[in-house]
Amino acid sequence: MTGLLIHSVSEFSDLILEALRLADARDIVEIGAEYGGMSALLADHCRIRGGQLTSVDPAPKREFLDWVATSPDVRHVAKTSLEAFCELDAPDAWIVDGDHNWYTVYHELGQIEAISRRVGKPVLAFLHDVGWPCGRRDMYYAPEQIPAEYRHPHSFDAGAVLDRPALVEGRGFRGGGLAAFANVSGGARNGVMTAIDDFLAEQLAQGREFGFAEIPAVFGLGVLFDMNAAWSGPLAELVLPYHQNKLLRVLETNRLRNYLRVIEMQDEAAARAARPGAA
Repeated sequence: MTGLLIHSVSEFSDLILEALRLADARDIVEIGAEYGGMSALLADHCRIRGGQLTSVDPAPKREFLDWVATSPDVRHVAKTSLEAFCELDAPDAWIVDGDHNWYTVYHELGQIEAISRRVGKPVLAFLHDVGWPCGRRDMYYAPEQIPAEYRHPHSFDAGAVLDRPALVEGRGFRGGGLAAFANVSGGARNGVMTAIDDFLAEQLAQGREFGFAEIPAVFGLGVLFDMNAAWSGPLAELVLPYHQNKLLRVLETNRLRNYLRVIEMQDEAAARAARPGAA
């Protein structure tokens, strides 16, 4: 089933790499490596520009570990992002694609802003999964790592479906036992996009303004950047055509409906096979 799902941040690689070029980004921190598809592209970019890629992931896939073992110029920090920040220097850009919940993303953004401001670098961050289902619904790889007061009631088994705030037992988009979703979407401190909204509002109240573009495709990509950066104008021109683009949103919704139908068909087939007397 996962082989049918287009889900990687690497689908945005052309856009991200062009943005990195415009910002003359040399050193990059990637939070969340998974299989390393985007990692390899970022590493090539860093090599060409004389910089370094640092990838933060406590449990990446074997494919990434095999690749990083042959890439001595790539630094791998095998910790969660919130544990790793104390070991990170300020890069020129951040790719944030780790744990998709309010608590983690809100605090990641706070750390990114503080680290960048401390050394006088403008912020440039790309955040994946700002759309459905994680934009307004927390997902937890390790719920026990989220403080109880920020952790929503959740399920490893029930699934998310479009146009319904509550999870549905035995249906919909599920974590396959590897991740849990909050039982209900929406509301305070729930989801990646909510974390971004809260961060931006807090920064604006303190007199710091950031640009932000939401690209509604492949689970959503957010581009967050410092409006005072010398490269902010060209970067804004690059991402503006994609910002909340209606056609992309329609295509993404259609893609998700089709994929959810595939899941439904597989669930129906599994239920038939489990019936007594099934061949």
